[in-house]
Amino acid sequence: MMNIGVLVSGGGTNLQIIIDRVADGYLADCRVAVVIASRPKAYAIERARAAGIPCLCVERKKFTDPDAFDRALISALTEHGVNLVVTAGYLTIFGKAVVDAFPNRIVNVHPALIPSFCGKGFYGLAPHRGVLEYGVKITGATTHIVWPEVDSGPIIMQKAIPVEDGDTPESLQRRVMVEAEQVILPKTIRLFAQNRISVEGRIVKIKDLGAP
Repeated sequence: MMNIGVLVSGGGTNLQIIIDRVADGYLADCRVAVVIASRPKAYAIERARAAGIPCLCVERKKFTDPDAFDRALISALTEHGVNLVVTAGYLTIFGKAVVDAFPNRIVNVHPALIPSFCGKGFYGLAPHRGVLEYGVKITGATTHIVWPEVDSGPIIMQKAIPVEDGDTPESLQRRVMVEAEQVILPKTIRLFAQNRISVEGRIVKIKDLGAP
């Protein structure tokens, strides 16, 4: 059984997808062991509580020392036996110590096709606004290994969707979430649970890529 720790900051829509896919058996070999929120009013906390999942808040602003924040985050994850960390709309930056504590076992989903529209400042509506302002015709989502630099880690999976005439940042955000993020995030977690992921440098290799 793979214990997942989910880091959240907002509504927890992608957290809910993980919870649902565990419940419907798609992620049969997984359990959400803990949800850690970066702020106490995150609605994701209510989703976790409704599902009976342990939940706590670790706020960066309560730590004057960034290293102490990292230690608190690592402690909370290890105390719950987490062996895969998923950052799902998590807007707090943690340090190298957290990455080193879970080498190649921290996964993020980004609402664009990395390396485009990613990095510092590209969260919320910003990636979608950037897509529309640039006039690109294809966007999508990416799951990747988390490295200390924002959105810099090895790419695991990507799914593209077309940009449609009349799209707004809000409508595009919704379609990317439903048609791309919420498709590849459960698939990525399942690959880890099945031990089909290996990382060589910045290249992710998936064993038996054609398997379900």
